[in-house]
Order: sequence, then C-alpha cells, then structure tokens
Amino acid sequence: MRLGINLGYWGAGMDGDNLAVAQEADRLGYDVCWAAEAYGSDAPTVLSWVAAQTESIDIGSAIMQIPARQPAMTAMTAATLDSLSGGRFRLGLGVSGPQVSEGWYGVKFDKPLARTREYVEIVRKAMTRERLSYQGQHWTLPLPDGPGKPIKLTIHPEREHIPVYIAAIGPKNLEQTGEIADGALLIFPSAEHLEDTAIRHLRAGREKAGKTMEGFDVCPTLPLAVGDDVTGLADMFRPYTALYVGGMGSPKQNFYNQLAQRMGYGKEAAEIQEKYLSGDKSGAATAVPHQLIDQTTLLGPVERISDRMQAYAAAGVTTLTLAPAGFTLDERIAALRAGTDALERSGLA
Repeated sequence: MRLGINLGYWGAGMDGDNLAVAQEADRLGYDVCWAAEAYGSDAPTVLSWVAAQTESIDIGSAIMQIPARQPAMTAMTAATLDSLSGGRFRLGLGVSGPQVSEGWYGVKFDKPLARTREYVEIVRKAMTRERLSYQGQHWTLPLPDGPGKPIKLTIHPEREHIPVYIAAIGPKNLEQTGEIADGALLIFPSAEHLEDTAIRHLRAGREKAGKTMEGFDVCPTLPLAVGDDVTGLADMFRPYTALYVGGMGSPKQNFYNQLAQRMGYGKEAAEIQEKYLSGDKSGAATAVPHQLIDQTTLLGPVERISDRMQAYAAAGVTTLTLAPAGFTLDERIAALRAGTDALERSGLA
C-alpha cells in the first residue's frame, strides 16, 4: 500500500506551510500529492506550484470540478501539467454538488453520471491527440452547422496514458467509476464498512468493463492526528465531520449524510443535519458519534495507526492519502513522518 498527501484547499492561511508539507512528503517517498478546489483556490495552479518545487512525488487534482471546465480545456490542462511535471500528473475529476454547480458555475446539476461518462470519454479522446469529434447527450463536438471542425491537441503529454480518478460516494457513481476510471477518490472511508460502501460497487463496475480490481487505485483520504489521547484527537475533527454530514447539501441531497447512513449511523446523521442546517453548528459537532470519527480518521500513537493501516489494506485500499493535522508546521511535519513510520511498522511499505 502506498501513501499520499492531501493539501486540501489553498488560501486558508497555511500556503507556505502547505508547500513545506509537500516537499517533506516528497523527501519521505510519498507517492502522490493531491490538491482540492471548491470555490476558492483552483487545483491546477496549486499543482503547478508544487510540481515546480518537488522532485519525484506525483501531483493530482482531488478534484478538478466537471462543471467548472469544458472537457477539452481539462484535457489541455492535464496534458500541460503532465508535460511540465515530467509525467507526474494524475487527473482527479468530480461533479461537485448542486449548490456549487448551480450557484457558482451556473451549470445544472442534472444527470451527473451521464455527464461524467461523456466528460471522461472526451478528455481521454482529446489526450490521444486524435482529431476531436463527439456526439453525446451533453456535448457535441464540433457544433453542427457552424464553422467548427475537428481539431487535435497540439502538445504532447509526457505519457501516453494519464490516469483518471473520479471522486465517488454513491453506489451508482462508484460502479461507473470502476467501469470507466483508473482509480477512485473516496472520503469518509471506514475500513470496517469499505467492502459494502465502496469496494463491491467498484468491483461490479470493473467486471462490467471486463476487468478485475488489479491495477485499479482505491484511494481514500483520511485525516491523521498523532498522540496518546484518542478521544481528544477525535474531538478535533468534530466540526469537520459535522460540516460534511450536516452541511454539505440540502436535507434531500447530501451525499456524505447518505454515506453515514449506509455505515449504520442513520439516526445520528439525521440529528447532525437537522442541527447544522438550523444554525446550531456546535450542537451538530457534539452530536457526531466518537466511533464515526474514529472509523474515518487515523488517530492515536504510531502503533495504533499502523494497525489501522493494515485494516485499510486488507479492505482493498491501494493508496492511503493522509491529511496530517496540526496547528503548526512542525506538528504537521511530525504527523507526516509518523505516517511513514506507521506504514513501515505495518509491513505494507
């Protein structure tokens, strides 16, 4: 099992520290460094900055939002980043959510699975440097009855195949991800529930495509905090968990809330959402069960984290992406090094 690092969102006041964390992960032999985007910093700019100041670690978008860009633009960006980084780019894609898609980008959040499938097909075709033409439900290239004509990408990516990852939570999205992508980006993964909540759906998609799970990258992100007080460490992540389970979406459509329900926290997820959406964020955080946090993070001394890493590997994880917590750069660097120590102790390195 490999290790990755997730820098999260740029511009949150730790930009210099984020670069130092990425450089230390590069020095320690971490496999990939991911950067996120929502409606602040964009992922490609951050990744180009990191790539220019690291040596061997891969850079990946987790995610580039599908409603933000036309697929041909994404192909151009992916090819450029792969070329500039010397073949170190991984393209992570996702549809985001209805609030961001429609409120920020002005793109209807309808038929997300069909849109994702077409998007990936166009991106991949463009990156082969074939002349680009496509007839789909959501995109038609070139537009009919106009001056457009099929054209091809003018630059050469470093590699013939840039790996495509998709951020997936729901069963149908997970199945399609297994069918059309090279990897899956997962959030709030519990080793105890991973087979039922993710792996079996990914496997079904792989089988639909006539493939096995061999070579497919199962890549969840887990917050990491090191110390002896597991309860105290878990409390650090109460606001984070409450935000996603309670506040990311509407009462009718919150993918993270639905995931918590599938993990057996139906009553608790409903209470967290009710409190969060009513403005009681503190009450929502208090309502998050300790067990839910503990199952979806890496907490405790190195030995305990090592045991948890073994559980994730046994569940089918191939790249474990860490988000090291800390109030200072030294604390985040120490957590990063503890992740390496834990992996070595586990025998999975």
